Amino acid sequence: MMVAGVDEAGRGPLAGPVVAAAVILCDGGIVGLNDSKKLSPKRRAVLEGEIKARCRWAVGIASVEEIDEINILQATFLAMTRAVDGLVAAQGAAAAPSLMLDEVLVDGNRLPRWGYKARAIVGGDALHDEISAASIIAKEHRDALMRDAAQLHPQYGWEKNAGYGTAQHMAALREYGPTAFHRRSFAPIAQLSLI
Repeated sequence: MMVAGVDEAGRGPLAGPVVAAAVILCDGGIVGLNDSKKLSPKRRAVLEGEIKARCRWAVGIASVEEIDEINILQATFLAMTRAVDGLVAAQGAAAAPSLMLDEVLVDGNRLPRWGYKARAIVGGDALHDEISAASIIAKEHRDALMRDAAQLHPQYGWEKNAGYGTAQHMAALREYGPTAFHRRSFAPIAQLSLI
């Protein structure tokens, strides 16, 4: 049975894209998988390397512009769809995706509107290894994007806060204003824009 796990990273931050990953585990699985938030950064990085080397995976991204245009929930679904479509395409099954995946397990309580047979599972990143693996890939990918963005805008501390509204990030927003990486549809940024 071909099962893919899907999870996202970056729904709550004030800056940066939302990233989703889809993973089909390799034979024998990966030892030590868990919800990415419950793993140390060092352990996550080791597991990411192992997942990427041994399993089938893909990443989907929805940009800040897409988040602001269609809202964060729909942008998350878009990123998830891109991840699963990418996984299917990489397997050469783009013409017949239903033949490729028996089921897609999605962390959360809602599903994108797509043609895949899928189940939403609350807390799935701690329950299903496929979702745990996707959680790790999504978080590591998004954190790397935010570290790169921090090189351009070091005052916001994105290399540490990943775009979340920490005290440092909020203070920098008040002092320097929002950047192109900020989600203008999110209340703290929208309110700053009114000042």
